[in-house]
Amino acid sequence: MGTIHAGFLLPESFLQSEFFSVLATFVAINTLIYVTLAVAKMLPRVYPGDLIHGRNRRREPRGILPDGPPAGPEVD
Repeated sequence: MGTIHAGFLLPESFLQSEFFSVLATFVAINTLIYVTLAVAKMLPRVYPGDLIHGRNRRREPRGILPDGPPAGPEVD
């Protein structure tokens, strides 16, 4: 029986060349970046204001109704 060629084979000299090494490095870094972006997209969003509790937070509300809206209709 004869051999079946199931793909395109590159010579060993090309696989050990500097061009192929640079190309393989670029593909590896590109893959890591896309994996990082995909994992970051799956995680819940974090807002910087939730992490930093500084002096910018007010102790009391300063709206027109500082205690909040009334609970229900007022009966006179």
